Amino acid sequence: MRRKIRYILFIPVVVGFILWYCSGRLNTNSEKNNKSTETELTRILKSGKLKAVVDYNSTNYFIYQGIPMGFKYEILQHLANDMQVKLELSVNNNQEESFNELIGKKYDLIAKNLIITRNRNQNVSYTEPLEQSRQVLVQRKPKNWQLLTTNALEDSLIRNQLDLAGKKVYVLKNSVYYNRMINLSEEIGEEIDIVQDSIYGMEQLIAMVAKGEIDYTVCDENMAKVNQIYYPDLDVETPVSFPQNIAWAVRADSPEWLSYLNNWIINFRNSRTYHILYQKYFESPRSGVRFNSDYYSYTKGKLTPYDEIIRNVCRGEGMDWRLVAALIRQESNFVDTAESWTGAYGLMQVLPESAELFKIEDYKSPKGNIQVGINLLKWLDDHFKEEVPDSSERIKFTLAAYNVGLGHVQDAQRLAEKYDRIPIVWNDNVDYFLRKKSVAKYYRDPVVRYGYCRGEESYLFVNKILDTYHHYCNVIEK
Repeated sequence: MRRKIRYILFIPVVVGFILWYCSGRLNTNSEKNNKSTETELTRILKSGKLKAVVDYNSTNYFIYQGIPMGFKYEILQHLANDMQVKLELSVNNNQEESFNELIGKKYDLIAKNLIITRNRNQNVSYTEPLEQSRQVLVQRKPKNWQLLTTNALEDSLIRNQLDLAGKKVYVLKNSVYYNRMINLSEEIGEEIDIVQDSIYGMEQLIAMVAKGEIDYTVCDENMAKVNQIYYPDLDVETPVSFPQNIAWAVRADSPEWLSYLNNWIINFRNSRTYHILYQKYFESPRSGVRFNSDYYSYTKGKLTPYDEIIRNVCRGEGMDWRLVAALIRQESNFVDTAESWTGAYGLMQVLPESAELFKIEDYKSPKGNIQVGINLLKWLDDHFKEEVPDSSERIKFTLAAYNVGLGHVQDAQRLAEKYDRIPIVWNDNVDYFLRKKSVAKYYRDPVVRYGYCRGEESYLFVNKILDTYHHYCNVIEK
């Protein structure tokens, strides 16, 4: 009888163990299945970031008067907004590297002018085309071409592809332009002296033709026509290919992401917004104004009339001048006489009290104003240095305090600590409670010492500056 009782007592233990074991296996398998079935699109949406790579040139992405611009850049912004994610943009003008880094999962998308060909990378998939273009020969018109008759001008230029026989043509290494010239050489039955270049970018080669350093290069027609505005001595009227589709690329193992992009591109390509953007970058006569501006990053490498002053003051203080330029862009839009209703003045919107604190009398001059602003940034940075040792994290606290005041940021830190968040981490921690300081429950909390503030403005202030700073780092040298 006792033995029977032992068996009865033992059975629930065994059953419990079996149920626990099976449950564990099921949960593990479920987690594995969920992980394995998470698509690229799902991952991007869950991460809240779209990581794309573009090339830095006169049409796709550049900085003009301190503002990031470009045909592909603006399209990507619309895509990210529709997906409700943040665009994280990288720049790489090397196409082979971009493909390798896409396959290596550094990027989610290559948003360049990729010409779809049959000999394409098997590890990537191309999207629906965003536009069409031809490859054209870029050549230099003769001196005093304005004085020539139309016939004389035409006779001086290559119009028949057969005349490329024996000519030296520079093209980007391992590019579709190189492949096209190889095929054209076969088609005309004569050898073209094709030089593959791996040092310069496409537009550098175009500039070299304009300056007489080389005679010929090949690029897509859209880019050629935009550059012709800046270099009127160039001729870009001789096609060397039929019209070709230009698309973007994703990894080949991302069918859902590709499908989403294709649907989005088809709809966007037919929208009024797309046609306005196309006209803005490729057809508007105002493009010439941009090209000739001193503050067009692609040709002049300048942001503002105050670049040298910002550089010099920052160099003496050990700060990245591009970060300060991004702050100035947000504070005053580079207007040195800007004044707010609070009495803040100049490029960095300096208060008289701050100038007095740092004993700088000429705070209304650009240099003095920048010096006061930088001194204040350093003072705030020093305050946070001990408790927030990570400099990339600390700059967010410093910028917020520059905008709203040190006390309000400290209040947000105390709230974060009280509500079991991390008081030395900005994203989703301190920034969350700074935004909440316009709500009575929080600004009346006993740990809050400085009361109400419109924290949302400071939250956006930090994000906008860091976003602009990222763009400046992409294209402007330190």
